[in-house]
Amino acid sequence: MTKHLTLHTRATPAGPVLELIGELDHHTAREVRAVLPGLTPSPGQQLVLDLGGLTFCDSTGISVLIAARNHAQGANATVVLAAVPSHLDRILRIVGLDQVFAIHLTAQDAEIAWHIVSD
Repeated sequence: MTKHLTLHTRATPAGPVLELIGELDHHTAREVRAVLPGLTPSPGQQLVLDLGGLTFCDSTGISVLIAARNHAQGANATVVLAAVPSHLDRILRIVGLDQVFAIHLTAQDAEIAWHIVSD
């Protein structure tokens, strides 16, 4: 079975957005890790991971989310999860990562929240 993950990036005033579509697992995690260095937010900005298109996420995928958080923190920025699918939201809550990541319904909501906090 072939595993697929599509990545889309875009810049916003709040910082970069990385949209993940497909399966985030041990077969595709390296793709996300490879794009992170090119998505460094400026200090005070945020890196938004738009997860609305994820159909699957295993423990390796969870470790990629943590790596993205560490990457953002290294730039004195934050990481925000947006559009978290219910299957992943449940896992994040079980392992306590809902207390580590800010979570928004959409990437647009994350940007709006950033503007409110940064103003």
